[in-house]
Amino acid sequence: MAEPSLITGYLAELSAQLPAPVVEELADGLDQTLRHYLGQGLDTTAAAEAAIAEFGQPKVILAAFTRASPARCAARRLLATGPIVAGCWAAELITGRAWRWPVPVEARILFGVTLITVTGLLAAAALGSHYRSVGRAGAAGCIGIVALDSAMLIAVPLAVPAVAWPLILAATASAVRIAITALTLRPVLTG
Repeated sequence: MAEPSLITGYLAELSAQLPAPVVEELADGLDQTLRHYLGQGLDTTAAAEAAIAEFGQPKVILAAFTRASPARCAARRLLATGPIVAGCWAAELITGRAWRWPVPVEARILFGVTLITVTGLLAAAALGSHYRSVGRAGAAGCIGIVALDSAMLIAVPLAVPAVAWPLILAATASAVRIAITALTLRPVLTG
């Protein structure tokens, strides 16, 4: 059966934002709903209108998929845990007197700019309203968090003269966050 132009346009609007497998699944459901209305005796246009009305407007569907996006969930989780991990590292940096460490100013600035950028990406993913941009920002933010945590796990133990409990706490917090983010990353990237 040829697809009515109403449904073709509807699916085109969804495919501009959603991944192809999701659109294919929605297309199958929409086709079944269309067939149901055709079976009830509606003409093609009326059946297409009824099927689309049952599914909901594309902006409603896109909003629902955006709210349930793995990238949005990951970004919110990372933003919620960020202050805890940051507090652990702050305790280590303060007790370890990080201002005395031989770290070039450029490296400190690069780290700060990266942290601000990653936080912005995560905020964009957590608050965004377009599925694809939420996914991109969330994926970049997750990768950025892993990079920042990894940098801290490598650099700080090299600079610290003695291992103390704040370092152990901060390193554990970062390692746990890396592991959780790594598990989350696959759905975020394929989302």
